[in-house]
Amino acid sequence: MRVLHQQAELNEFTIGADALVTQWDGKDDDDEDLPAGKYRAHGYLVGQFKLEDIGEATPPPVENEPPASVKVRLMPNPLANNKRSVIDLVVGFDSDGSYLKTIDDLPLFMLSETPNLIRAFITKKSEKSVDVWQDDGTSIRQFSISNVDKMMAFDCGEFELK
Repeated sequence: MRVLHQQAELNEFTIGADALVTQWDGKDDDDEDLPAGKYRAHGYLVGQFKLEDIGEATPPPVENEPPASVKVRLMPNPLANNKRSVIDLVVGFDSDGSYLKTIDDLPLFMLSETPNLIRAFITKKSEKSVDVWQDDGTSIRQFSISNVDKMMAFDCGEFELK
């Protein structure tokens, strides 16, 4: 997988007659050339999320492990017969902090720049919002993210790299 644009502004694209246009150089995220073959491009238009830092918190009680993902219904895409996609959101973290991503590891939105996290999980609060808890071993912080339903899925289709 290769992320071509993340949290990009419109001026980072070429404006086409009926689409935003970008280019791919045939490389992966490690800047290595990929072999010839068929590839597929897809992505998400992420609206204006509202991120609220609730502060230190106790995670909600769970019987076993919290769910690994939450399902979110997206805005209809007028170019796909107004179909409303459903995606699975998860929370990821690395040395730079925590972020929302799709279940197939496409990063969508940076949550916090807290280093050294040891775990994080997500719960669905409503059709429009999710809650995230992150733990750095000394404290647990809770975040609420609303407007998650303001995302739109798009599929650029399949193309061939020669």
